[in-house]
Amino acid sequence: MIALIDCNNFFVSCELTRRPELIGHPTVVLGSNDGCVVAMSNEAKALGITRGIPLFKIKGIVQRYDVATISGDHRFYRSMSQKVMSLIRSIVPRIEVYSIDEVFMELPFSGNELADFGHYLVDTIKSTTGIPVSLGISTTRTLAKVAARFAKKHKGYNGVCIIDTDEKRILALTKSQISDVWGIGRRMSSHLTKIGISTAYQFASMPFERISAKYNLPAQRTWRELNGMPCIEKSHDAENRKSITCSRTFPHDVFNRAELYEAISNHAANAALQARKLGLMAGEISVFIATNPFHGTAQYNNEAKLKFDEPTDDTMSIIKMSHRVLNGIYREGYGYKRSGVTLSHLSNYKYSQPSLFSDHDNLSRRKNLMKVMDAINASDRYGNGIKVASMSIDSHKPNNNG
Repeated sequence: MIALIDCNNFFVSCELTRRPELIGHPTVVLGSNDGCVVAMSNEAKALGITRGIPLFKIKGIVQRYDVATISGDHRFYRSMSQKVMSLIRSIVPRIEVYSIDEVFMELPFSGNELADFGHYLVDTIKSTTGIPVSLGISTTRTLAKVAARFAKKHKGYNGVCIIDTDEKRILALTKSQISDVWGIGRRMSSHLTKIGISTAYQFASMPFERISAKYNLPAQRTWRELNGMPCIEKSHDAENRKSITCSRTFPHDVFNRAELYEAISNHAANAALQARKLGLMAGEISVFIATNPFHGTAQYNNEAKLKFDEPTDDTMSIIKMSHRVLNGIYREGYGYKRSGVTLSHLSNYKYSQPSLFSDHDNLSRRKNLMKVMDAINASDRYGNGIKVASMSIDSHKPNNNG
């Protein structure tokens, strides 16, 4: 059986381990220099606070209900993630870390043993690390994701939901919105809703011939997985890469905006090149910037991420998105010492196809351009090849309003 552990309200849960007085109190974690909400406790969700909402829009709620607001501390969250993952690895040898707060596992149990072990694992993680988690178990990764969502939303599961019969599968998919299904992107979800497919069960009930004729390979794999047919296997070799990171520590503090943007462009271009060499496509990009912690000047560190509309290895698209992310976190007046770009949610190029709504001619031209550019750069003995990374930043001016 395949299992997925998902840490509940992870950033908030991390904060509660060092501020236990806030347990049961509406709490939000802020990002982008405290400009918007990036995580909420269940109590804050009950007040109608949603992820991504600007703080100024909920000032009335914050004041009326004494909502605790905490500045995000991503280094702390990463360290807590490592603590949780190390504990899980000590109990379950075959795991695959999917993100900072999610991990897939293979469990050699069935029946009552499966439920008993699931509850033992959930309780052990909570008692040892202080992080509450939800555990979803089923026959495929996509169904395990569905199960974990139910385990998180409904207290009656006590943190563990198991979908091990066809009756349970049908009931769970009937109660799951298509937009909540892993592997169904925003654009495809919107398209399916327009044609009357609003639940996961409606999608899974469509004839496969219709799915294969209209949708790309990832959508076809999602359909198979929702119908209990495993086809998303654990990655190997290059595919085992969970992320590609390119970063740099500057020899001096960087105060010049153009210099920082050029560095981020170079990081993005290098990460895109690595992805193409490995035959991988990126589904998400993150950018971080940090000042020098050893200087006695004002400190500022931040990191943010955005998802691509569809997986890509295109240098120009990745640079453009890196600037969008940087726009949201850049602040004037600081001397930056480190910066970096990470590509994540990687998928093999062989299994990635453009969506039905893509400009296929333009994608083909861009793909050919990347091949030519890589060939020229690879053959350039002096290292003066084509540098897309030096593109102008005039159209990517940062927003300092948070």
